[in-house]
Amino acid sequence: MFAALGRTAARRRWTVVVGAVLFVALSGFWGAGAFGSFGGGAGFDDPYSESAQANEILAGPLGRSATDVVVMFTSPDRTVDDPAFEAAVTEAAARIPESSYTRLDTYWSTGSPDLVSADRQSTYIGLQLASPEETDNVVIYQETIEDRLDVEGYEVLYGGLVPVNEQVNALTGQDLVRAEMVSIPILLILLVIIFRSLVAASIPLIVGTVVAVGSLAVLRVVGFFYPVSTFSINVVTLLGLGLAIDYGLLVVNRFREELAAGRPVDEAVERTMGSAGRTVTFSGIAIALTLIGLLIFPSRFLVSMAVAIVSVVLFAVVAVLLLLPALLRFAGHRINSLRLPLPRFGRRDAETVPVQEGGWYRTAKVIMRRPVAVTVGLTILLLGAGAPLLGAQWGRPSDWVLPADVDARVVDDMLDNDFVRDPTEIVTAVVQLPGAADSPQSTAALEEFAARLDQVPGVDGAAITATEGDLARLTLGYAMDPQSDEAAEMVRGLRAAAPPEGATVRFTNYPVSLADMLSMLGDRLPLLVLYISVISFVVLFMAFGSVLIPIQSLLLNVLSLSAAFGTIALIFQYGFLSDVLGFVPEGFMDANMPMLILVIIFGLAMDYQVFTLSRIRENWEATHDPVESVAVGIQQSGRIISSAAVLFVVVVGGFILSNITFMMMIGVGLVIAVVVDATIVRGLLVPATMRLLGDRAWWAPAPLARWWRRWGVPESHGGPPVPPLGSGPGAPGAQNPRHHRHDSEPVRASAE
Repeated sequence: MFAALGRTAARRRWTVVVGAVLFVALSGFWGAGAFGSFGGGAGFDDPYSESAQANEILAGPLGRSATDVVVMFTSPDRTVDDPAFEAAVTEAAARIPESSYTRLDTYWSTGSPDLVSADRQSTYIGLQLASPEETDNVVIYQETIEDRLDVEGYEVLYGGLVPVNEQVNALTGQDLVRAEMVSIPILLILLVIIFRSLVAASIPLIVGTVVAVGSLAVLRVVGFFYPVSTFSINVVTLLGLGLAIDYGLLVVNRFREELAAGRPVDEAVERTMGSAGRTVTFSGIAIALTLIGLLIFPSRFLVSMAVAIVSVVLFAVVAVLLLLPALLRFAGHRINSLRLPLPRFGRRDAETVPVQEGGWYRTAKVIMRRPVAVTVGLTILLLGAGAPLLGAQWGRPSDWVLPADVDARVVDDMLDNDFVRDPTEIVTAVVQLPGAADSPQSTAALEEFAARLDQVPGVDGAAITATEGDLARLTLGYAMDPQSDEAAEMVRGLRAAAPPEGATVRFTNYPVSLADMLSMLGDRLPLLVLYISVISFVVLFMAFGSVLIPIQSLLLNVLSLSAAFGTIALIFQYGFLSDVLGFVPEGFMDANMPMLILVIIFGLAMDYQVFTLSRIRENWEATHDPVESVAVGIQQSGRIISSAAVLFVVVVGGFILSNITFMMMIGVGLVIAVVVDATIVRGLLVPATMRLLGDRAWWAPAPLARWWRRWGVPESHGGPPVPPLGSGPGAPGAQNPRHHRHDSEPVRASAE
């Protein structure tokens, strides 16, 4: 099937390439609108939790009591006692259409000293916007408030939950452009170094660019059917770019091998897609299946990430299968043209070194002499790297994800340090009573309940703020960090308080929804681990027919993740390298990102593992030598996996340049995990553990072995000859189709 698809795409190459150009042009124009069509940072909460149920009730007649927007006014030389200050703020407030809000508070309308800073030179307008839906309020804010309340002579800053979402949206687009401007030139340089040919280097980059631009269009289409978070734009676009370039590297490398083995161009394209094209499809499906595991979590953020990333991964596979064979057919033997006179390091190029003299081969042989010591030592090292995770404190995104100088972050710091109370720091209790909430009996019971809540440690005042039918709303203040242990203890105390007789009480707002979110993630994480383990086992068993290889792979992935998550905790919770990365550590980490990193890393690790083990298995079937087959397989796969890992790290390293803290967190986690997986795991732990397993590595119970021989899908490279001396990427003889290897020649290192 894949060979036929490659043959068809090559035959109709003009149609495919012209279609791709038109697609990129239309995608760039239409997909650019994706930045304004998604729902900001909404959707982190558990929609089935108590806090979500309370929010649904508050969206009805009872109504919310929240401050969605804080517009801060600061004068360098006046205080709020100056009539000019009052006139300036009052005039600014009058510009806001009354239809856009349900409550507008100023110091002069309320007389509350809570709205004035300690030095009396700052005050704010507090707004509760008209819609109960956060995404609708972002639109209201953009159309009626944002940048419309500026007053000459005053510093005006916009903070609160809704401006946080808007400011994150704006930075997301800027981050993506900056990351691609930095990564694409570096990718081109690295591809030229890997292939030593400008033509060969440009082909994976072209495909990657098509996927990156097209991903925005794919996301916008997905957004018509499911609400997608703006945060997904950077993740899926850069991930799609990285995967497309890695897949392009594999396919172009295989095509050059086929040409070097003497194949005509058309046959080389066909055989390339029949082997490497199959590998790409297998990899993409494996990654997509792993990412689907995010659907275990009900939060809209993680579900939208799963839907969006799976869509883009599958799109990347389709783009590679259709566009690459057309480009390869155009290139033909010119694939090695525009060679650059790059310096040679060492006695010979890596591609011309016989397998037994290769660095990966020699390292594997050394490792396999002491497999127990290497396995135990590296296991202790990687588990030790994960030790900082044991003290992890988890939070959820809010203004802390923004740079320290962005409006919402500055406003939040001012409210914490210069004001008596932060109006956004409240907990709302929704009480459903057995009778009318405004009856004397219910009123007395509610007042007693409010008094009990006021005694909970951390609560700073509790009052009845609304009644409607059999419902009542109580508003509670607090002063601690909503993501602290003290806030979590306060939530437990509130829920432990005895409600009025016959009443049902539901709490909501930040510290409560955080507790519900962490509970949801903690409860469902074991299900995700079980799902990923089953998918990994099934995929690897289908590929190799072994029951021990999947277990080995799962354990090795745990070690990679240990190092990645330990580094994340060290940097983002404890502040190591925070000055270098340019963020202010808050003493906690976002709890959603590890779930995302977990599924991406498992998918990528399965890809690398399948490719490495397929080379080992190929040599084992030929020799049945468990030591030599591992060393040769590691050598044959080491260079291409290292190259793919370096290219992927350059792409996802763009997250580290982000202005949004948890995007940096994704970048650091993926970079560390990929580097560890491609070096320590593939180069050292795989040969050590394979030596411990020996021939048993490929064992399965007899019934499963019989089933696999009939239904399994072993990795196939289409039976091409081992490339001749110097036929790898960038090798001097790669263009000579008549250069064949004689049977008497030693086996050479392959770049694939």
